[in-house]
Amino acid sequence: MVNRGASQLKNYARIIGTGGYLPEKVLTNADLEQMVDTTDEWITKRTGIKKRHIADTGQTACDLAEMASRNALKAAQISPSDIDLIIVATTTPDRIFPSTACLLQQKLGVSGSAAFDIQAVCTGFIYALSVAEKFIRTGSAHTALVVGTETLSRIIDWQDRTTCVLFGDGAGAVVLQSSEDLGVISTHLHADGNYQQLLTVSAGISENYHKLREEGAFIQMQGSEVFRVAVRTLERIVEETLVANNMDKGEIDWLIPHQANIRIIEATAKKLNLPMERVVVTVDSHGNTSAASVPLALDIAVRDGRVKRGDTLFLEAFGGGFTWGSALLKY
Repeated sequence: MVNRGASQLKNYARIIGTGGYLPEKVLTNADLEQMVDTTDEWITKRTGIKKRHIADTGQTACDLAEMASRNALKAAQISPSDIDLIIVATTTPDRIFPSTACLLQQKLGVSGSAAFDIQAVCTGFIYALSVAEKFIRTGSAHTALVVGTETLSRIIDWQDRTTCVLFGDGAGAVVLQSSEDLGVISTHLHADGNYQQLLTVSAGISENYHKLREEGAFIQMQGSEVFRVAVRTLERIVEETLVANNMDKGEIDWLIPHQANIRIIEATAKKLNLPMERVVVTVDSHGNTSAASVPLALDIAVRDGRVKRGDTLFLEAFGGGFTWGSALLKY
């Protein structure tokens, strides 16, 4: 677990720019009705999802990350050469190696700074944000680019109606910079590998690698079990984060959650005593974009004016592993 309050270190890590990118292709619930035995009503009632974006055949996770990163850099009014740390959270990297972060570094036309990937599935962005914040707070970096990017459509079985309706592709990014102004207040990270079989891709480079060639490797999920654990776990991390910072629920301005399921989002909002008007919801139009969902939602809320400077934000996510985490910050 990571849990370090703002008072313990001198430098703050503050978000100075956000960016997002979604592929042009849109797959609606009506489209899925033509592909598998499902209905718009069933999908909407159980998940809140109406559509999702799908990357083109030649479009990679790094391509999406580059677009989101350039939008974030533009918002921050800095150039790629100002970045001295790149962390990419992804479950669907372009290659086994080099890391997607190194590929992104090359696309941005810079070199020399540290660049690496983090794999914590849907919690990946929260993990990456936490790591970048520690680099900045300890003086190891001044300006960090933190990206969540996914092409989950590549690991979806489009004949499995329990999973193919849930996921989409996209990327979100933030620029973190050392500041005297309060930024990231605390982060809280957890994992429990005992639940690994409830949400998994059961093949990889070392285990069941033959499946990659012979059968393909796709997301497998025991949905009802994942839902129950996710709700309980996110309730606990709300309490943990508030207690760690001696903060009342009423001090939270916005909940920016992982966009997996509207019912999980509503349960977390209830725990925070936040009306849904104070919750950023994009699951209806993006589906579950895993590590990209939190930064995408943040970027949308910043750009449409809902999230303003000085607002207190509660970011949270839950994903395969299981992993889960939160970040409390001043925007």
